Amino acid sequence: MERVFSRVATFAVALMLATAGLGLWLGDLHGQTDQAVLRWGTVHRLSGIFAALMVVLVNSLAVTYFIGTGRWCREVVETYRLSPALTDRARAIKRSAFPYALLGMLAVVSIVALGGAADPAAGRPGSQNWVTPHLVGSLALAAAITWCFQSQLPPLRRQQALIEEVLREVRAIRDARGLDIDTTGGQRSGPAGDQRAAAGS
Repeated sequence: MERVFSRVATFAVALMLATAGLGLWLGDLHGQTDQAVLRWGTVHRLSGIFAALMVVLVNSLAVTYFIGTGRWCREVVETYRLSPALTDRARAIKRSAFPYALLGMLAVVSIVALGGAADPAAGRPGSQNWVTPHLVGSLALAAAITWCFQSQLPPLRRQQALIEEVLREVRAIRDARGLDIDTTGGQRSGPAGDQRAAAGS
């Protein structure tokens, strides 16, 4: 999961950087009449929306992972009567990661709001006054989003380590009972198979 998260987070950051670079290149579009420049302004808006959706997706991916694995851990702990401390650890790890995911999503919503306020195509009076706040705020918030992504990596690593610890205990119990580890073929095929075996017993 850490690898997947890192890759999609890197892609989201690259999209934000590309959108910011395009915005800096375009400059203030107020009073602009060149149709080619205005078309690039549309590209800037669309790339910003795409980048925002990617940021939300990345954070949602992490939230879904912690919820899903936390529930899996609780069910396996209850099924095999393992130490409740394992469930407590999963809950603590999830709580440590959620604020960063929420902050990242709120930050990208703020960028979109600033962009909308500064957009001359919206036709709202005073939009030119929001150009500088949009520029400065977007760069600062993009840095904050990147920090939020980075801050979610340690909890992801701790959660993976916890899953592996639970699987080791489950394997030990199943070995002691003479049960197969992998319900699909009776072979130790790795963590994926072990997770299916643990969840299905």
